[in-house]
Amino acid sequence: MGPAGSGKTTVGQLLAGALGWPYFEADDFHPPANIAKMRRAEPLENADRAPWLAAIRGRIDACVAEGRSAVFTCSALKRAYRHVVMDGVPGLRLVYLHADAATLAARLAARRGHFLPPELLTSQLAILEPPDDALAFDVRAHSAESIVAEIRRALGVADGT
Repeated sequence: MGPAGSGKTTVGQLLAGALGWPYFEADDFHPPANIAKMRRAEPLENADRAPWLAAIRGRIDACVAEGRSAVFTCSALKRAYRHVVMDGVPGLRLVYLHADAATLAARLAARRGHFLPPELLTSQLAILEPPDDALAFDVRAHSAESIVAEIRRALGVADGT
């Protein structure tokens, strides 16, 4: 979890590949109306996020029912959003990727082909409630590869095992 530009997709894909687990990108769960709203640089409201979070939670529940581990990305900026996707899920671990606003803004300005414009970063940071119970990484101090290695260690699945 983390705001736009924090590297969720990069780290999530690397981690899923390293573990041999499926990867689920939260952006893929947005209804078309949400994507259109964000393209217009309009921040999502809680009501906009509800079906998106429910869809992510539904896929998490399906993985649990199938007995499959998976890697999911989700901004999950508020505690309430995290409760929707996480509560009652056995073995779920949360990773929080973060950086200062200037770093995130620079990353978003360099990003191409994504529907979320850099102008929405301010609204994301305004509602961000950092988690207390996550593996946390300042992405300025850690490469995506080193973050993946740390997550693997925390999961008890070190490199080469």
